Amino acid sequence: MEVTNSQRLKYRQMSNQDADLFYLLDQDPLVMKYLNGGKASTYDDINNVFLPRLNSYRNIDKGWGIWKVSITESDDFIGWILVRPMDFFSESPQYENLELGWRFMQKSWGKGYATEAAKHIMHNIIEQMRIYKFSALAVHDNKASIKVMTNIGMSYLKSYRHKDPLLDVDVVCYQINCR
Repeated sequence: MEVTNSQRLKYRQMSNQDADLFYLLDQDPLVMKYLNGGKASTYDDINNVFLPRLNSYRNIDKGWGIWKVSITESDDFIGWILVRPMDFFSESPQYENLELGWRFMQKSWGKGYATEAAKHIMHNIIEQMRIYKFSALAVHDNKASIKVMTNIGMSYLKSYRHKDPLLDVDVVCYQINCR
């Protein structure tokens, strides 16, 4: 799958070779605040947890994985967009309902980059893969992520206890059906 550039941003699938970028992004306590209380990731976390998880759902042909987001003009890395089936790490992944997630450097906050990137990648997947349902999760207090969800057209679906091998947390789920 190919994702074209959007108005201000460019994209490419990330891989093990991007460990330094994953690490760099995860060093800011404010970036990590709603993920784990602000704890920075270690290289051990990146190499032994994050990258193996990414490799378990990464499917370049379907657009699943983590998309690097960079400013087109400067080529500056500012964050990433995650795409994978909802509940991928459960006994019943939802292959027709893709999860969108994002993590962006603080220097890029408030400029609409997460909205632009998530919406653009979602529409590229709709056009190329004919997937029409997308969901996103956030903890209740993460107002910035919830704003991105509404900005890309998602509506509140439910609140629930999300369980994953790494997480057990109360979240809100937003969803969009693009049919």
